[in-house]
Amino acid sequence: MDANSVQQPLLLSPSVEPSYVKKTYLLTSLVKLILKVVMWVVFISWVAIAFLLPGEFSNQIITLLFKATGGTIFGFTGSFLLLFCGPVLLISFLAFAYIVVTGEEEFSKKKSSPSFRLWTFPVIVDGPFGVVSAAEFIGILLFVVYVIWAVYAYTLRALSMISDQLSFKEQSSFFLEIMGLRLGSVGIFCLAFLFLPVARGSVLLRLIDIPFEHATRYHVWLGHLTMVLFTLHGLLYVIAWTIQGRLVEQILEWKDIGIANLPGVISLLAGLLMWVTSLPPVRKINFELFFYTHQLYVVFVIFLALHVGDFVFCISAGGIFLFMLDRFLRFCQSRKIIEIISAKSLPCGTVELVLSKPANLRYNALSFVFLQVRELSWLQWHPFSVSSSPLDGKYHMSVLIKVLGEWTAKLRGNILNASEAMPEEELHLKPNTKLTASVEGPYGHELPYHLMYENLVLVAGGIGISPFLAILSDILHRVREGIPCLPRNVFIIWAVKKSTEISLLSTVDMESICPSFSDKLNVETHIYVTRESEPPLEEGNVLSTVSSSALSVSSGCAMSGLVGTGHKLWSGLYLISSTLGFIILMVLLQVFYISPYGISKWWYRGLLLMACMTLSILIFGGAVVGLWHLWETRLLESKGYEDDGIKVDKAHHNENATPKDSSLKNPSKSTLIKYGARPDFKEILAYLSKRWGHVDAGVIVCGPPTLQASLAKEIRSHSIRRERDYPIFHFNSHSFDL
Repeated sequence: MDANSVQQPLLLSPSVEPSYVKKTYLLTSLVKLILKVVMWVVFISWVAIAFLLPGEFSNQIITLLFKATGGTIFGFTGSFLLLFCGPVLLISFLAFAYIVVTGEEEFSKKKSSPSFRLWTFPVIVDGPFGVVSAAEFIGILLFVVYVIWAVYAYTLRALSMISDQLSFKEQSSFFLEIMGLRLGSVGIFCLAFLFLPVARGSVLLRLIDIPFEHATRYHVWLGHLTMVLFTLHGLLYVIAWTIQGRLVEQILEWKDIGIANLPGVISLLAGLLMWVTSLPPVRKINFELFFYTHQLYVVFVIFLALHVGDFVFCISAGGIFLFMLDRFLRFCQSRKIIEIISAKSLPCGTVELVLSKPANLRYNALSFVFLQVRELSWLQWHPFSVSSSPLDGKYHMSVLIKVLGEWTAKLRGNILNASEAMPEEELHLKPNTKLTASVEGPYGHELPYHLMYENLVLVAGGIGISPFLAILSDILHRVREGIPCLPRNVFIIWAVKKSTEISLLSTVDMESICPSFSDKLNVETHIYVTRESEPPLEEGNVLSTVSSSALSVSSGCAMSGLVGTGHKLWSGLYLISSTLGFIILMVLLQVFYISPYGISKWWYRGLLLMACMTLSILIFGGAVVGLWHLWETRLLESKGYEDDGIKVDKAHHNENATPKDSSLKNPSKSTLIKYGARPDFKEILAYLSKRWGHVDAGVIVCGPPTLQASLAKEIRSHSIRRERDYPIFHFNSHSFDL
């Protein structure tokens, strides 16, 4: 390490620009601005089409489009692909270009004065939506306005189409069928957005820097809205057919030309099963039931394509195609079996796993992985926060797992049984019981936003401390090595049930990472033990890991780098090749099969469209994935990562596997433990306001919904009543309610 980096003052005056701020060239800024403007224009045009479609004016636009494109090789299907699917894919291409131009990290000069941000200002803190920021609230309003406007416009159009010559019974059934059709079309538009948030490595999520674990709730909101619309769609038809006295006949009908009813019924039933089992009460009682029934999305999508045909399905095909791209990449990554370097059961009941990874795998301190342990289950995947900094080691990654259910209890039991069955002198040798894992990820924010606040407040509940251990380690490594980061003040608030959990803090030895860190970084920790009224007898050791059971396993393969957030150029090539392959297959299908043989069945053409989407990813995308894997393998072999790197990291962890008193090297005055109390966020924010003054302060919370809601409520109240020279607290949540 450079000798000057330790002595260089990192706690600069607020008026001084940090010397490590990244300079952006004029050409780069211009390119980014152009890309951003083009993406906004395309997105607004796409949304405008959706809003205009229910009105009368849309008929003229669509008629003009069909006249312009109807004579092409794709016909009406091509028109719908261009109008509805094209904008999503175009934005994705531009997004990759934008991310490549932006670079790995971007730090900007501290603003002269703090300001509100729509993404970090909580507007709604209670209710079914949880904590909702101002930006999210605007998005919800837009969807609500669209649905209300579409239903209103379609109702007026349906009423105008009813003939006075029909009987009341005929008028009623006709109106119900028309409204059922229109509600279904509104649901198709919502479906166009439904799959975008659950593409874990989606370039669109990376563009707006929203991690998958946060975007999941958008999928939940859209899922409820979509299923309400589809359920009403089916219900209105059922009522209309009942009035007409031909309910069974219509349900079983499978038309060749027009909407095929039976596939729609199957699709709706699959959707209803997913919807019911995804409701919070069912998920809490039986998560596995929710997980397995949610795999019915394959049935839901395929039979929806059979139900509406190819050109109507094109309305939502863009989002579904991006999800399929992400799903195939995840499948390829998760096939690789990696062996766990070490597994440790801490005295508080938490399990620490250390996983091997290649040195070029990219992630940040707020990332998380999906983990499958073959010895426990071949089907279950569980998300866990990464508890180690990317700077902790090139060849390993750690996760902390709290025992909360059957799967985690089995994992801890396997570790304890394996370690107890072995003599102490053989504890670190290869055990009889081996743990192997498959990993998806890591996923997370595109940029490490926790490094862009000079003042950080980290609020954790229980095992929610895990990502903050990674943040703390990351900041300390950067301070020691002189790597760009802005944090100068870190205030940690941690609520735990029992004092035994406090030992988790000993996994980060601050002094060993960054000697004399207190001269360069102010870290203050307040711990609240809620279910103990007084300190235990061994109070002096509550910050120490007094005992643990550990086992080390044989070194194996590192996790794969094939992930949506991986190498940017390869990811972009994967998207472009699959999209071009999709177009090529559509042309070949049209020229050599559909046109010569006069294929006109709607449901069959819908099936062919799904087949083209799937084959384009398997053939064209699969070729890129194969080359990507080959490139990674040769890169690792050329740098000797596979053998030397994993061996070095494994040896490092074996040294630390032996239980020892690794108490925090914090000065006693910087760590405060309160028993029988809960955090008073109003008091804490007032305390920090007086200490920090007029600054931007980033608040990150990881814990149960009640903790997040109470903190968000106080931040909202503080922001509204804030005095002029007090900080602006920016609310950010980090959770895994998947």
